[in-house]
Amino acid sequence: MSIAAILQRKGSDVIQVKPTDSLLSVVKLLADQRIGCVPVVEDGQVVGIFSERDLVQRVSLDGAAAFDHSVGDVMTSPAITIDDHTPVIHGLSLMTKRRIRHLPVVVDGALVGMISIGDLVKFRIDTIESEAAALRDYIQTA
Repeated sequence: MSIAAILQRKGSDVIQVKPTDSLLSVVKLLADQRIGCVPVVEDGQVVGIFSERDLVQRVSLDGAAAFDHSVGDVMTSPAITIDDHTPVIHGLSLMTKRRIRHLPVVVDGALVGMISIGDLVKFRIDTIESEAAALRDYIQTA
């Protein structure tokens, strides 16, 4: 199964910000939307990703002055991305190895979705449960 299957169920709406947006405005957006990160997009291209970790890192360095920065100054760049043909298990492996929880999905240079580790784990569990139910049905009818 590929990432495309998850995006079909989840949808492809992605909240995104520009690198020139103020750090404070993006932090408020994260809080209002109850999300942990957001892709940073400029001229239709993903140029980075801003997460809670980036905020904590900058505040630990600059204190309250961190909020004087733009999100482009604080984001992680370049963003690690995947495409919609990536197998789910590869996405999980990538997240585990890189210790990240979100991946922007990019197709032909354009952002088409955002996948979280929770999305991938849920998909795998649903698949395993479906396979187990099919095996039970097969055994019972044999």
